[in-house]
Amino acid sequence: MPITVRLLASTALLGALSLPAAAQECPIKVGVLHSLSGTMAISETTLKDTMLMLVEQQNEKGGVLGCELEAVVVDPASDWPLFAEKARELLTVHEVDVIFGNWTSVSRKSVLPVIEELNGLLFYPVQYEGEESSKNVFYTGAAPNQQAIPATDYFLEELEVEKFALLGTDYVYPRTTNNILESYLQSKDIPESDIFVNYTPFGHSDWSKIVADVVALGAEGKKVGVISTINGDANVGFYKELAAAGVSADDIPVVAFSVGEEELSGLDTSNLVGHLAAWNYFQSAESEANEAWVEAWKARMGEERVTNDPMEAHYIGFNMWVNAVVDAGTTDVDAVRTAMYGQEFPNLTGGTAVMLPNHHLAKPVLIGEIQEDGQFDIISQTEEVPGDAWTDYLEESAVLVSDWQELGCGMYNTATSTCVQIKSNY
Repeated sequence: MPITVRLLASTALLGALSLPAAAQECPIKVGVLHSLSGTMAISETTLKDTMLMLVEQQNEKGGVLGCELEAVVVDPASDWPLFAEKARELLTVHEVDVIFGNWTSVSRKSVLPVIEELNGLLFYPVQYEGEESSKNVFYTGAAPNQQAIPATDYFLEELEVEKFALLGTDYVYPRTTNNILESYLQSKDIPESDIFVNYTPFGHSDWSKIVADVVALGAEGKKVGVISTINGDANVGFYKELAAAGVSADDIPVVAFSVGEEELSGLDTSNLVGHLAAWNYFQSAESEANEAWVEAWKARMGEERVTNDPMEAHYIGFNMWVNAVVDAGTTDVDAVRTAMYGQEFPNLTGGTAVMLPNHHLAKPVLIGEIQEDGQFDIISQTEEVPGDAWTDYLEESAVLVSDWQELGCGMYNTATSTCVQIKSNY
C-alpha cells in the first residue's frame, strides 16, 4: 500500500515561519485517544476537548516547524481491547506523529504493545500505579509517590486515621496502588487487620453494603479513613450512598485519587464538603498561568465547564512535546524522545515541571478539600516531587530504576547492575 504523502503547508503559513533544515511533512497530526462514550466518558471527554483547545492555540501561534497541527480524534468507547485497535488505526491509517490519550491503566496496558511495535509516542496524563516504564510513553500524571503515598501520610499525620478502607475499581491501577499502600501502611505499624480492601466493577452502582462495612470498621472507636481509587461514573453512586448513610467528612474522611472538578460537577456536593482529593493541580490554584488557562477554557467551553488535574498534565505534556519537536527540528519519534529529556515548562500552580530521564515529571503534591461549589480548597501543597517509575515499598521494585537517557533502560536492577526485560504481571 503506498504511503500517503501529506500536503505542504499553505504559502501564507510558510511565509510566516521559517522551514527546518529538512522539510517537515504537513500537517503534523496529533492523535487523541480518549473515551467519548461508555463508563469513562465522564472523565475523558474533557481531555479530548482539552487537546482540541491546545491544538487550536498552537495553530494560532503559527503551528510547529512551519506546519499546522491537525487533531485526529477516535473513540475507544471505554472498551479496553478497542484502545489497542484505535491506537493502531491512529499510527497506521492516520499516520499521526504523536498520541495523547488513555485514562485507565488497563487501557494504557492494552495500547502499550501497539505503540512499542510501531514506535509510536504516547503522552499519558492520568495518575497511575507506577511499576512500568516504556521508552514510548511519557507519564505526565502522578506516580504513587506523587499522590497515593503523600495522601496516606496526610491521613496518618494530620487526621490521625487508624483504620483504612481501600476502595477501588477492579483493574490494574487500584489493585497495584493498594498493594503498595498496604505495604506502606504496614511499614507505618498499621496492622493488616486494620486495613479493609474492596474492589467493584466499572460502573458499579449499589454501594449500600460496602458503605455499611466501612462504617462498621469504626465500631471499636478507632478513626476510619477511606482511600478511594474508584474510577468513572461509579463515583456518583458511592458519594450518594455516603450521604444517604449520613457519613460526613468529620466521621469518615475520604481521599480520592480519581475524583476532580469534572466528576464533582455532576454531583450534589452539599453533603461532600470536607472530603478530600489528592492531585497535582486544582482549578482553585492561584497563579497567573492558571488564571489565564481557566479563562481561556471557559471562554471556549462555557462558564459552567471546569478544569482539572489530567487537563494540566496534557497542557504540560503537549507544550513540552511542541518544544521538543522544535528543538529536534522534526517529529521523528526517536529524535523527539531525546529532546524531551530535561524539558521544562511552567505548571499551572506556580512552579516548573521538568521531564526526567525515567519519562516522569517532577510535580507538586496538593491535597484539596471539597467545597459546596464543587471546587477544592487547597489545604496542603509540596514543592515539586520527582516521579518514581518503581516504588520503594514493594521488595521486587525497590532495587529497580528507570533511566532511558543514560542507561537506555526502563528496568535497571541496581543490585545486579543489569537491565532486565520488562514483563508485566497483568
